[in-house]
Amino acid sequence: MPSTQLTSHNSRAADCRAHGPHTLDINIHPNQEALGKAIDRTITPNHEPRVFFFDIDNCLYSKDLGMHASMRVKIEKYFEDAGFDNVSTLSNRYYLDYGLAIRGLVINHPDEKVDGSLPLEEILSENKALRDMIISMNVEKKWLFTNAGKKHALRVIKCLGLEGCFDGLTFCDYLEPNFPCKPERESYRRAMRDAGVVHASNCFLVDDSAANVDMALDMGWTGVHVADDPEVSNFGHFQISEILHLPRVLPHLWKSVDTKETITTSSATIQAPEPQVA
Repeated sequence: MPSTQLTSHNSRAADCRAHGPHTLDINIHPNQEALGKAIDRTITPNHEPRVFFFDIDNCLYSKDLGMHASMRVKIEKYFEDAGFDNVSTLSNRYYLDYGLAIRGLVINHPDEKVDGSLPLEEILSENKALRDMIISMNVEKKWLFTNAGKKHALRVIKCLGLEGCFDGLTFCDYLEPNFPCKPERESYRRAMRDAGVVHASNCFLVDDSAANVDMALDMGWTGVHVADDPEVSNFGHFQISEILHLPRVLPHLWKSVDTKETITTSSATIQAPEPQVA
């Protein structure tokens, strides 16, 4: 089951029965009674927690770091080593046919050489501004939702210094036959089950993929697109250029946020623009 539920050690057995053998602890889950008391009933009258789903790759960190290109190189190198011709065409074909190239690899040529081989520690570094933003977020659950495998996802979170910021992880289990991945509808349903939410109105997603954000809206979620050009993108309810701009478009999810304040990023200080609404 592609879900990492962040629970205490004492409840691991119960969670494994609920979420399957791939459950893994990566920090302490908040007390459920306290979580229930924290829910603002005027916002969620159905008594469910609000869940904010975070994509990981090219979303929690900038795509300008070239991670996607590094992954593509690894995939194509795998094809070359396996003796395939036209490796670039094959990689693109798998991406189109299976939703992501690694899925085609697993289905047709099972191997573990690609996932986990990226030099993440050389590319990524701790992002204190992002950590502070996530910690100050006023939602009941913060959940990671990725097409990557579990090991890759946890490596990225560790490199960015975000351990302890999230309540769980829904990932792709590459060993599961025909595993669902974004933007397939079943993948979103699985994420909702993993996070323990039934009503789509309580779900939020930030993602750099227009297709993934589009499906979130189709599911009834609130979607935020991390776009190359927010002024051009019309995907999602809101469009931002980087994840640190989330408080500008969803200020009610922070205890106290001045949407016109200056936000310091890892690269520059940028004056917050007015929210972009699709």
